[in-house]
Amino acid sequence: MSFIVLAVKSVWQYYVPSRDVLRLLDMFRWMVNDSIGIGLVNGASSLRRLSLLSYSQLARYDSPSCYKLCAISRAAGILAAQKKSVRRGFTTRTPYSFKQQLVSCYGFKIENGYLRIPVLRGKRFSIPLTKHMLEVISQPRVKVRSFTLTQNRLSLCIARDTPRIECTSTIGVDRNLRNLTVGNDEETRHYDLSKCVRMAKTTVRIVASFTRNDDRIRTVIASKYGERRTARTGHLLHNATKTIVAMAVRRREAIVLENIGGIRSLYRKGNGQGGKYRGRMNGWSFGEAQRQIEYKARWIGLPIIRLSRRETRGSSVTCPRCGERLQSDKKLKRKLWCGNCRIVMDRDMVAAVNLARRGRVRFARSRPPIIEAQGGAVEAMKGNPTPTVIPGVDAPKLTQPTKS
Repeated sequence: MSFIVLAVKSVWQYYVPSRDVLRLLDMFRWMVNDSIGIGLVNGASSLRRLSLLSYSQLARYDSPSCYKLCAISRAAGILAAQKKSVRRGFTTRTPYSFKQQLVSCYGFKIENGYLRIPVLRGKRFSIPLTKHMLEVISQPRVKVRSFTLTQNRLSLCIARDTPRIECTSTIGVDRNLRNLTVGNDEETRHYDLSKCVRMAKTTVRIVASFTRNDDRIRTVIASKYGERRTARTGHLLHNATKTIVAMAVRRREAIVLENIGGIRSLYRKGNGQGGKYRGRMNGWSFGEAQRQIEYKARWIGLPIIRLSRRETRGSSVTCPRCGERLQSDKKLKRKLWCGNCRIVMDRDMVAAVNLARRGRVRFARSRPPIIEAQGGAVEAMKGNPTPTVIPGVDAPKLTQPTKS
């Protein structure tokens, strides 16, 4: 039985805007802000109610009707995000759209290597697509769902129905400040990310050395350094996650990810930690690594297992052989030792192996006949001294269906 996974990602290029396009970008921003104002006055944040209240008010804009619907949809998303922040107890400002951006899933066509979009009633603007863009959207089963325009960038949101890969094993991914550790009982690998920490430290030092009195100029310059740091960090993570996913596909291994949500709360002021240490840990882009692994795996149909916080707890301090709690020593740095097995193990390797097992056990339990036939796949616990052979796992149950 084959399962289909809907995978979504974006591809972008630069373009040269016309005067009509720049005017349309401004108009779209005005329509979004008008819709936000109407929603605030009437207490409306749902798309349906905001559409009923706003659509007639946007008739004064000389814009194709499809953009009015998209502007209302974008405003509804902004209002819903503000409402969610208020419900969580965060202080929010009055929402307002600053960037010139046009997002639409209607009215566009791709013909003869050009993207044609309506800019006025009865008038279209053609954007020549690059060779890379055409190669991506011409792949089998790929469909263009929407486009996004800024002052100099064009992004296409594309989707593909991908057959799910049948996996026979799992690998755990342990995310750390200076490395990504991937593996299972058979093999573990470290991907060095210490350069990200050095880049963050250098960026902070450069920004702190600014002596300009104008805060606005300092903010603009600092943002450029921040964007550069983000781009370089993303590139390093891209190289690591690309290798991880390719290796998992080649070995037909589902990827197991830990849940470390809320980790920022461990590094707040008042927790007895130094400012430099808190800054270093709060600058850790652990979410970006997970995002890249997830979308790359989904694009090729590789299953992803997301463990809960309860399943993740203690993954880096539990002996994968006997289940005893591992002991630490300052002299060993990131090494831990087991008093029962009398061996020293790398902390990150232990976490990756335990994550792989916990992800495998969760789904292997639904197939008791196969588990008994292959010797049983259970997580190392007290009283269970030996690791087990990796069983065959029912691939359709390796991931839970997600909304795209």
